Amino acid sequence: MRDEIHLLDSEEDCVRIVQILTSQEFPWDMGRALGIALYRTYAVPSIGALLGKTDEFTGQTQKRYDDTALILGNIMRHGFEPGKGRDALRRMNQMHRSYDISDDDYRYVLSTFVVMPVRWISDYGYGWRSLSDHEVAAITNYYRKLGRHMGIKDIPETYEEFRALLDAYEDEHFAYTEGGRAVSDATLDLMVTFYSPRVAGLARKFSMAILDDSLIRTFRYDPPSRAWRLASDIALKLRARVVRRMRPRQQPLWADDNPNVRSYPGGYDVNRIGTFPAGCPVAHDVDPVAHVEAPSNGPT
Repeated sequence: MRDEIHLLDSEEDCVRIVQILTSQEFPWDMGRALGIALYRTYAVPSIGALLGKTDEFTGQTQKRYDDTALILGNIMRHGFEPGKGRDALRRMNQMHRSYDISDDDYRYVLSTFVVMPVRWISDYGYGWRSLSDHEVAAITNYYRKLGRHMGIKDIPETYEEFRALLDAYEDEHFAYTEGGRAVSDATLDLMVTFYSPRVAGLARKFSMAILDDSLIRTFRYDPPSRAWRLASDIALKLRARVVRRMRPRQQPLWADDNPNVRSYPGGYDVNRIGTFPAGCPVAHDVDPVAHVEAPSNGPT
């Protein structure tokens, strides 16, 4: 699969490359990295306070986790062309446009999607191999394309620019808010439910140990002990060594296959998941990619 990736163009074939990386090469690692990417955004007051105010991430944490995973997963799995990927993109844009979100915040969130997988897999050494420059370029190009389809302006052009944006934005904007802390608490509480009750306490300590100091300070958590920091780092690097010796994954693993996605045991319609705020100002039959009237898929 790595050889296949390097026969593809990092810009023209960025969707296919990211599909392989996410569903076959690094499905677990990509899931963890993108989860931490989203979690980081709660530490930005304009984002964390908004999420806390809507009560969506505190009152219905499991459903919001599932909706996010399924919407982003469908975009990645099916791409940006008409079909399930386009439908998921439309649904995401409908939700976002119901709130007053700045371009600065949009660019920051996009930067977390670009940077955190590279840091988790390569910089921290938690992936079974490092990402190549070619793969990092493809990840960057994929999220640049997603950002354009979301209507985000002044998107960084290179990975290095995304990384600089992320670090500068967090240095300037990370700050405590009650809403952000509430969303953080709810998210950590949900993560614990993904493990057996017998190890719930250990899972919580492990989750806290992989958060960097800037997040711990911003959310005003007690710092994890040095022992827990070291143990979590060793455990993740040992896992990487084990995975390196396993047979390659033959079948892709998508968000729909994730057992932690539990809100739709009977299936789902991507056009009907997510939030539908009262008084939504969005024209629901507008194609969010081409910005022209699109055929209706029914009431939304």
